[in-house]
Amino acid sequence: MNKRIEEVLNKQIELEASSSHHYLGMASWAENAGYNGVASFLYAHSDEERQHMLRLVKFVNERGGKAIIPSLKSDVISFESLQEVFEQLLSHEVAVTNSINEVVFICLEEKDYTTHTFMQWYVSEQLEEEALARTILDKLKLIGNDKGGMYLFDRDLENFQADSIANEQA
Repeated sequence: MNKRIEEVLNKQIELEASSSHHYLGMASWAENAGYNGVASFLYAHSDEERQHMLRLVKFVNERGGKAIIPSLKSDVISFESLQEVFEQLLSHEVAVTNSINEVVFICLEEKDYTTHTFMQWYVSEQLEEEALARTILDKLKLIGNDKGGMYLFDRDLENFQADSIANEQA
């Protein structure tokens, strides 16, 4: 495996692991704040990011590179509101998209078309991740400080998560 490609993929592995860890902290905060639906959504999102990391780890190792499993620092994660949680989530997803785009760019520079093709799945996935975060933020802005709206939002997110799991198993 090209060393430059291996290096950027290992940075992406670290970013995906960091995303999983960060979303896990968000989920824990939401659960402690009484938002069980949001917590369920974020726990699943954390698991999804871990799967993204594992997919990269396996790819690097299968191509003859050496995937580096990062150690992660623990931060106390606290938020003032759900709006802040999802603003950070969107901001983080945009950063992940930028990183993936950089990997794709380097693949083209290095003429590594196999890795370029592999990374297209991540490009598509990030479109979905950002769109979902924006949709959730739009809903939160509509709700404002309405407690009844927040209750329904939390319930809807829990149902959304249950529906997503059922669709994956089908």
